[in-house]
Amino acid sequence: MRILLGQTLHYVANPFEGPPEEAVRHERRGAVAIADGKIAAVGPADDIRAAHPGAEVTDYGDALISPGFIDAHAHYPQTAIIASWGKRLIDWLNAFTFPEEMRFGDAAYAHEIAARYFDLTLAAGTTTTVSYCTIHPESVDAYFTEARRRGLRALGGKTCMDRNAPDGLRDTAETAHDQSRALLEKWHGVDRLGYVITPRFAPTSTPEQLEALGALWADHPEVLMQTHLSEQTEEIAWVAELFPEARDYLDVYDRFGLVGKGALMGHSIHLGPRERARLKEAGASLIHCPTSNTFIGSGLFDMAGLMAEGQTVGLATDTGGGSSFSMLRTMAAAYEVGQLRGTALHPAQLWWLATQGSARALHLDDRIGTLAPGMEADLAVVDLASTPAIAQRAARADDLWQAVFPTIMMGDDRAVVAVYVGGALVNI
Repeated sequence: MRILLGQTLHYVANPFEGPPEEAVRHERRGAVAIADGKIAAVGPADDIRAAHPGAEVTDYGDALISPGFIDAHAHYPQTAIIASWGKRLIDWLNAFTFPEEMRFGDAAYAHEIAARYFDLTLAAGTTTTVSYCTIHPESVDAYFTEARRRGLRALGGKTCMDRNAPDGLRDTAETAHDQSRALLEKWHGVDRLGYVITPRFAPTSTPEQLEALGALWADHPEVLMQTHLSEQTEEIAWVAELFPEARDYLDVYDRFGLVGKGALMGHSIHLGPRERARLKEAGASLIHCPTSNTFIGSGLFDMAGLMAEGQTVGLATDTGGGSSFSMLRTMAAAYEVGQLRGTALHPAQLWWLATQGSARALHLDDRIGTLAPGMEADLAVVDLASTPAIAQRAARADDLWQAVFPTIMMGDDRAVVAVYVGGALVNI
């Protein structure tokens, strides 16, 4: 058994459903006990140490021991093109994304980028990722092989496109179905891995391909399905031209059995009332990607309104349309987007979105995302005074959240002093 000492926090309620401060239990001098890859106990340091006198102890002082961050929407193949300048969505895909993704039929290159991606995400304290791969099965194999080697909980799938994409990046309705099924059968449930059925978005799939992937999901309802929804206004207009029979963008997916519990709808910015009601009814998850939405100029996600409706929302970097691998920077961007919409998100809400909230969106909150006995011991230890600028502001804090907020707004990988995956300390 190993005991980690530091500040601890865990959520006892959703901080969007009541006073945020009352949703959290904080131990100024707390402890997390780890055994067999899981959390064995959480509580005051003196109590945990007394209960386990023979345990190995690591003292992180005033650092915050948190669940590892959960990135609910990313594109690991875009790692090398992150922060490419100057395009909106469709131009960005054509200029940067598609040329880079064409390289992932090369298994060696896919493995190189997968390794780099997990190096970067782990250094940022992220212990669970959900990624789009490319159309190439080699890209999926590289992602899962590298995640498995590191003991990570990781989700992802083959991105399916059979139109409006360059030669070399298109499959067919049949190959999308058959290759996705083969990869699902190969990887889903292996160690801590989960397959996700992945049509990129409606404009790059024919009705036949969407129908085939809807049938695959109906055959395997135990897996998740991810796609993009209502990211930019030009995209929405394009979808209306391609699918004139659909009532709206969401209805395109609904007609092919791709809306339901387990659906991860990336972005979901420009939603109409009917779409919002249908997403809530279906139990789909909306994934907020704030650095991407500002970087590519997509729009401002309605966090306050959607949460008030009872929608399920997760948080994500959207690497590499998103401009950072860090969930701290992503929390900061979510705060900024909220401010532009007239709602100041509380630090407790932001931290929840990056941990337990994203776990709920992925239907994994029974395993990850909170400090509680029996949960998988994926942890990030965060220094709340990692730079002089942060330290001088945190020194004036009157409570936990005043101490945490400067790290949310100004923190980066320097704030992450240790990461544990399945209870094992990771070299970052």
